[in-house]
Amino acid sequence: MPGVLALLPEYAGLEDPVADIRAACLDAVGWLGTEVTVIAGPQGRRVADHLLRTTTRTAAHPSYLVVGNGSAKRVDTSPGYVDERAIPFDDDLGSRLRAGAFSGIDADLARELWADTEAIAQLDGVVPAGCACSVDYEGDPYGVRYWVARWEW
Repeated sequence: MPGVLALLPEYAGLEDPVADIRAACLDAVGWLGTEVTVIAGPQGRRVADHLLRTTTRTAAHPSYLVVGNGSAKRVDTSPGYVDERAIPFDDDLGSRLRAGAFSGIDADLARELWADTEAIAQLDGVVPAGCACSVDYEGDPYGVRYWVARWEW
C-alpha cells in the first residue's frame, strides 16, 4: 500500500489526482480482516489509519497492512533527481512483491533512491514463501513507484 499523502482528506482538492490509487487502496483495505496490524513509517501510518477509518471490514481473519513505496527518482517529474538505478530497482522490488520474496532488498540503495521499503522488508518471515499475490495497482504517478498488492494464506 503506498503512503501517498494525497490519499488524506487534508490534501483533497476539487479533482482527485490519485483516484485510481484511492480506489485500489480502499478495495484492498476493505478486504482485510477486523484485526489489522499496521507496518509503516510515520507518513505511511497516517495514510493507513485514515484508510482503516474509512473502510468497513467484516472478515474475522487477522491481517497486515504494510505501507511503503518504490523509488522516487524514476523520471524528470519525480521528487528526486533522476537516477538510472531507480527503474531496475523498482523492477526487482515488483518481482519480489509478486514472489513473496522480501529478504535481500538493498536497504542502502532504497534510501539513495528515496524508496520506502523498511516496512516491506518486515514481511520477510511473515508471508509464507510461495504465497499467491495479486497486484491491484502498479504505477508511478508523480514519478514515484507504487503498488497495491495482496497476499492471501
